[in-house]
Amino acid sequence: MQLSEVIDRLGLEVRSGHDRLAREVTGGYVSDLISDVLAHAGEGAVWVTLQRHQNIVAAASMKELAGIVLVSGREPEDETLAKARLENIPLLVSRLPAFELVGRLWDLGIGRQAATSAATRPLARTQ
Repeated sequence: MQLSEVIDRLGLEVRSGHDRLAREVTGGYVSDLISDVLAHAGEGAVWVTLQRHQNIVAAASMKELAGIVLVSGREPEDETLAKARLENIPLLVSRLPAFELVGRLWDLGIGRQAATSAATRPLARTQ
């Protein structure tokens, strides 16, 4: 599903990256820890967070994420918005809390394929 369709179906507000909204969303990730996102978010994922500082843009750029969604009506800091515009990273705002937004992303099918793959992999054994 393209990011533009996710935006339309969830009523997200676009703050930057208008010309990258045709990007395919390959999954989702929710976390407020930059280190966690850098370690685990997949390329093409949409990242759900309440963080507003400019380091979120750097992380999204490094991981080649489809976009960042700020939850609960949080607006990006001025420096964050400027950096997102400079790096052409889609920065989106949702009025929904994170839990509800992630549920709606799941309902759209975002992340289901990855979850199904993970569920069918055998667990690693430790000794």
